[in-house]
Amino acid sequence: MADVNRGNRPLSPHLTIYKPQLNSITSILVRITGNAMLISAALVVWWLMAAASGAEYFATIDGWVTSVPGDIVMTLSVLGLWYHALGGLRHLVWDTGRGLDPDTSDKMGWGMLIGSVALTFLTIIAI
Repeated sequence: MADVNRGNRPLSPHLTIYKPQLNSITSILVRITGNAMLISAALVVWWLMAAASGAEYFATIDGWVTSVPGDIVMTLSVLGLWYHALGGLRHLVWDTGRGLDPDTSDKMGWGMLIGSVALTFLTIIAI
């Protein structure tokens, strides 16, 4: 291979020079919410197993789940679930070759952000 003088330039964009875009942030958040839902699912399974174990153990776990920290965790879990679902729908649209232009893609990103908050609010009201 030839000895090429590349200077002091980085080989790929570095975080210090890369400007985050809405689509990159929303994509990263989809991955984060997907992993966070695994933890939420484990908490729900733990709660269901406690219900099957007996009244005393269930009362302990249910007391935590229905406390203020538990409500915050479950509300964030619902937010993550809606956000991840809307991200999946966005990718389904992209898989058809539609919505790939920057303007439509940005609108879909904002739709994910606003839609997940609105659907979380509606879910909380419905419960």
